[in-house]
Amino acid sequence: MVTITTLEESDRDPWQALFQAYLHFYGRDPGPALYDRAWREFRSGARMHALGARLGDELVGITHYFVHPSTSGRDVCYLQDLFTAPHARGQGVGRALIEAVAAWAAERDCSKVYWQTQEGNTTARRLYDAVANYSGFVVYDLPLSPRS
Repeated sequence: MVTITTLEESDRDPWQALFQAYLHFYGRDPGPALYDRAWREFRSGARMHALGARLGDELVGITHYFVHPSTSGRDVCYLQDLFTAPHARGQGVGRALIEAVAAWAAERDCSKVYWQTQEGNTTARRLYDAVANYSGFVVYDLPLSPRS
């Protein structure tokens, strides 16, 4: 049975291993400073939030999310990252994490939860098509250089 919890200090190493695997899937390797920053943000709970999925005592899935304003309605919740360890896939981990974020966002009167994935991520899209509506939007990125 999947259990969803907030992340505790003792979850740092398994969380980072899952987050690294997620970022590796998308071809990114941001380095240790990003992991430290993200972990601090999640632990403070002020701007960014995280949940973990457990099978027994093992952390097998993570999600990261935050709320932002909308110019055309109530605040919305952006589910930025969602990852399930390969050996735990097909056991309801991703669905349980999405449902937990949706419940959290509903408690805060958000109008919706939304997320993105790569078009070719067919495994994840099977789940997403089952739990949410595909909006048809095309996403563009404009990378910016860090300030000196």
